[in-house]
Amino acid sequence: MGQSSGGFGSDFLGLLLKEHHDDNSDRRISVEDVIDECKTFYVAGHETTSSSITWTLLLLAIHIDWQDKARKEVLELFGQQNPTPDGLARLKTMNMIINEALRLYPPAVNVPRQVQRQVRLGKLILPENMVIEIPVLAIHHNPQIWGEDVHLFKPERFAEGLAKATNNNVTAYLPFGLGPRSCVGSNFAITETKIALSMILQRYQFTLSPTYVHSPITLITLCPQHGLQIRLQPLHLG
Repeated sequence: MGQSSGGFGSDFLGLLLKEHHDDNSDRRISVEDVIDECKTFYVAGHETTSSSITWTLLLLAIHIDWQDKARKEVLELFGQQNPTPDGLARLKTMNMIINEALRLYPPAVNVPRQVQRQVRLGKLILPENMVIEIPVLAIHHNPQIWGEDVHLFKPERFAEGLAKATNNNVTAYLPFGLGPRSCVGSNFAITETKIALSMILQRYQFTLSPTYVHSPITLITLCPQHGLQIRLQPLHLG
């Protein structure tokens, strides 16, 4: 469990329990909050990464040129060996591809937030217990931020970093939320996605099946309503 943190341990669950027993009532979280955080971590965490990998595979199955670029990078860094931490950090092309996939198909299309106490937001006064939603999908498809090619799959838009991609509106990229309430598993999710994609690219070429019907739907996350059908062809590397 790691070093002790108030007798509860320093892992994720231990930190939640520590906050539940905080002497400061303003910072203390309820049992329901602890349970909800655990549900998010164990259930939604798996679902979001699955959604991200699915949409990335779809885009690479359509855009074979980017699939080839990603495979070349993976093979140059890893060959047929398992991905390494150092190599994962150097996957520049794949990083651009993942960023663009998360922009086009963010697993969480809306981020709900409940107002705990009345607060002023610009010219608006938000009452206690009001639920507001941040429309991630709409922001990610705003041509005023991303340009008129906003609906196209163009990983190169991230080649020079997030600020350049968003015309200096870095808060417009929200696949993991933003600020102190952002996803605690974002780095893990990206690493997991890179490993999965690398191991697929090492072994297969893939194209989109003609039976695929494009129909994104929001269940827990954004997912293809009728599944993703792709054709896999094993690589035969010398």
